[in-house]
Amino acid sequence: MNRTRPNFVFVFADDWGWGDLGCYGHRSVKTPFLDRLAQQGTLFTQFYVCSGVCSPSRAAVMSGQFPARFAIHGHFAAHDLNERRGMPNSLDPSVHTYTRLLRESGYAVGHFGKWHLGHGEGAPEPGEYGIDAHRVNAGNGPQLECGGGTGPTFIPGMRHKSSEIIVDHSIDFISKHRNDPFLVNVWLNDTHATLAPDETQLAPYEMFMPQDVKERWPGALATYYAAVTNADRHIGRLLEALDEMGLADDTVFIFSSDNGPEDIHIPNASHSGVGSPGPFRGRKRSLYEGGVRTPFIMRWPRGGVRAGAVDNETPLCGVDLMPTFCELAGADVPSEAKLDGESMAAVFHGEERVRSTPLLWEWRFRVWGHPLNQSPALSVRDGKWKLLFNPERDRMELYDIPNDRMELDNQAASQPEVVEELAEKGLAFQSELPEGPRDPEVGSNAYPWPGTF
Repeated sequence: MNRTRPNFVFVFADDWGWGDLGCYGHRSVKTPFLDRLAQQGTLFTQFYVCSGVCSPSRAAVMSGQFPARFAIHGHFAAHDLNERRGMPNSLDPSVHTYTRLLRESGYAVGHFGKWHLGHGEGAPEPGEYGIDAHRVNAGNGPQLECGGGTGPTFIPGMRHKSSEIIVDHSIDFISKHRNDPFLVNVWLNDTHATLAPDETQLAPYEMFMPQDVKERWPGALATYYAAVTNADRHIGRLLEALDEMGLADDTVFIFSSDNGPEDIHIPNASHSGVGSPGPFRGRKRSLYEGGVRTPFIMRWPRGGVRAGAVDNETPLCGVDLMPTFCELAGADVPSEAKLDGESMAAVFHGEERVRSTPLLWEWRFRVWGHPLNQSPALSVRDGKWKLLFNPERDRMELYDIPNDRMELDNQAASQPEVVEELAEKGLAFQSELPEGPRDPEVGSNAYPWPGTF
């Protein structure tokens, strides 16, 4: 079937690190279906999300705007905690989203899986954002069979079936709308802790289990790897369904992750927090590369996406997806939508395109884990340079990202003009944001050295 407008399948995984796939260099975890997807499409090495945690990252892809503009700084939690952090209880449903704009242009729109853009009393259901069919967890409305209510919990004994259930609903939606242009968000819970793989899922990773206690605890490596491989298997089912329905050539298929891998110091990940940020510094919550740089694989044969290619040159960002989807779908973006992203439709067609807008981040809370991962509060990426700094200027770190991927060679002292230019952009961005509380430890990497406490 040859369409003038493509379908879209957007698989957004949860807490996968940049290095959690075989095709991104992992030497132990098995991801055969995603590896094959990379062979059929293009793997991007410079894709950024707009936060080191889930809710703001998701708000950014939906809206095309940096989430701090909506005072969405952390994950949506209980309403009293949202209030203490100066946050709303949901993404404002009046915000222009790609789901609503594509539906208005004639697309069938589905969302299956984690929502986490607001839940609890008064929070809008996904349908209020232009979504025709939805089953979610961490959100209001029809719930996934594994969900434990509108919050981010699961029915006991059902956690390991989350990806299977989400993909089942997604395939059913695609089958019903196979003759119409469609967009479906397939937003996985895996690998967000707490993980509970069953024996079958664990079996390929027995060699990583602590042999003397494996009956009681399989170990962090086996637990995490099993969840990754299980999710990969169900993504494979989704890809096979598109093939069987004759839809693969006309479908923009994207796999990515909402932020970097969780830190093992977080209690609910203390059994599994061993996801890989690849060669990068930083994990979830951090503004270093490992916290905000995630895998991004795209396949679209009819559109001209190069097969088996690796794009090391193009910085893509979560805020680019909304304008890009709209341009490819022929959906107009209203002039009043103040986008921070830019359409990368040319890149989706396999062409080169130079980014013209900077990427900006603010993090208002502490960063858990090793001090090496504890970034400053503000970050700006523009061209090859990335500046991380605190507004008080007690930390100023400038990195040439293409040549210093690990962010170890701080060039702030030798490049004062670059520092000033990027700091000006970062402070201007911060001045536009809603006021709100900041954690006393924000932007600090201080260690309690003996004798200082």
